[in-house]
Amino acid sequence: MLKDQQVAAVLPAQDLKRARGFYSEKLGLEPDNPDADDNLQYRCGDGTGFLLYETPNAGTARNTQMGWMVDDVAATVEELRGKGVTFEDYDFPGLKTENGIATMPDGSAAAWFLDTEGNILSLNQMGGNG
Repeated sequence: MLKDQQVAAVLPAQDLKRARGFYSEKLGLEPDNPDADDNLQYRCGDGTGFLLYETPNAGTARNTQMGWMVDDVAATVEELRGKGVTFEDYDFPGLKTENGIATMPDGSAAAWFLDTEGNILSLNQMGGNG
């Protein structure tokens, strides 16, 4: 029933204006509804998208909330760093980042960063078998 339907993420923001600036200036994204004052809707590749809405609960989740599939994580990390995005460093059993990027045994790679609202976002690259 749902497996063939598009899905979209919903992210919280304490300050929608501040979040809009981050998504525009750092990530190059503009909302589909620029005149709205209570939420911002964004479209990305292949009909996917996400919504940002204002709530005091923003920044309380300690897990990855949304991620982009990219062809080259390292190149995307460098491009975003050039725009001022800071990437997280992790050192957990089975997951260690080097220069902000974790490489998995299957060759896939990932990197994580925070938006201005404390949401954890990721970049993901499929491995050689992906």
